[in-house]
Amino acid sequence: MPVISYREALRAAMSEEIERDPNVVIMGEEVAQFNGAYKVTEGLLAKYGPKRIVDTPISEAGFIGMGVGAAMLGLRPVMELMFFSFYSVAFDQIFNNAANIRYMSGGLISCPIVLRGPANGGTNVGATHSHTPESIAAYHPGIKVVVPSNAYDAKGLMKSAIRDNDPVLFMENTILYGETCEVPEGEYLVPLGSAKVMREGKHLSIIGHGRPIQLALKAADLLKEKHQIDAEVVDLRSIRPLDEETILNSVRKTNRVLYVEEAKPFCSVGAMVACIIQEKAFDYLDAPVKRITSLDAPAIYSPPLEKIQLPTVDRIFQAALDVLK
Repeated sequence: MPVISYREALRAAMSEEIERDPNVVIMGEEVAQFNGAYKVTEGLLAKYGPKRIVDTPISEAGFIGMGVGAAMLGLRPVMELMFFSFYSVAFDQIFNNAANIRYMSGGLISCPIVLRGPANGGTNVGATHSHTPESIAAYHPGIKVVVPSNAYDAKGLMKSAIRDNDPVLFMENTILYGETCEVPEGEYLVPLGSAKVMREGKHLSIIGHGRPIQLALKAADLLKEKHQIDAEVVDLRSIRPLDEETILNSVRKTNRVLYVEEAKPFCSVGAMVACIIQEKAFDYLDAPVKRITSLDAPAIYSPPLEKIQLPTVDRIFQAALDVLK
């Protein structure tokens, strides 16, 4: 099985879907002639031409609105945001229009659009370019939210997102673009709404999404090496729809939970998961659910301070020990 990067996996997914479905089109800032701000779409313009790979003006409200209209008329646009922080410029187009059109039309009009791009801190680009808005997006009925943590899932989830008839916000991480793993060639899908147990364990469940899953796996290795603690690591992969059963099965097995995410703590995905656990698996808990998040402040521009602001392997390791006291 070939080993490819997260970036290459996304590119392969989009390329395969362009070839499979003539209605798939890639649009966004610098996706064509510049090969994408992070080179995710590199080579696609040369391969498929300017009708399928379309550069847009730097106007998120304009080109996301265009994509919503195109989706309503039968295309399947995949829209790249150079930074997901800029979703706020197109808030009305995404959350008031794309999210509601199927409901408002009584099911007569679908909006099969994918919005993709980096949603993360850790790259020292400041508070206005470092948002992780998955909880804001998932709040809105009609929107689906995906946050893959590795190349294998990135490809399978992207293909499922493109084929989905609802708007999907596909949040990536720039730090993961160069990370590699084994990815099958050709066709496979990862269904939206399916979590994955990345590491089996029995003493506690470390649950999360996105890049923090990679940190959690390293912390789990340290827990085993230093304290003979078997930590189970569960990757949500999909925020909405959410795979509650995989979460609850893990809690019933380990009886202790640590949630790890890069988002801020207030109204986060982890807060929602903790609520679900206490409502549906309270009797299985031997300790309160604990969370590791970014420190509750705008993204810090200073590189050494931003590293401290975000979740780290050591913070996860220490929090896991606290849960097990």
